[in-house]
Amino acid sequence: MTGPLQISPDTAIKLSKQLNVPIEHLMHMPRHILLQKLGELAAAEAKNARGEAPASDKPPEDSQT
Repeated sequence: MTGPLQISPDTAIKLSKQLNVPIEHLMHMPRHILLQKLGELAAAEAKNARGEAPASDKPPEDSQT
């Protein structure tokens, strides 16, 4: 079993806010899960930078018309 992530307190606070997870969860999160979440965050930011809305912000399509 691995110990807590080796990141600075400032980095932990910033990541906790960006990923919307408590710091305690972040510090004990498996490294591969953290990397996956960071990848998803980066992809969402890249999409926003291109002017596209994230999938969760798009209105549902009406398939009954």
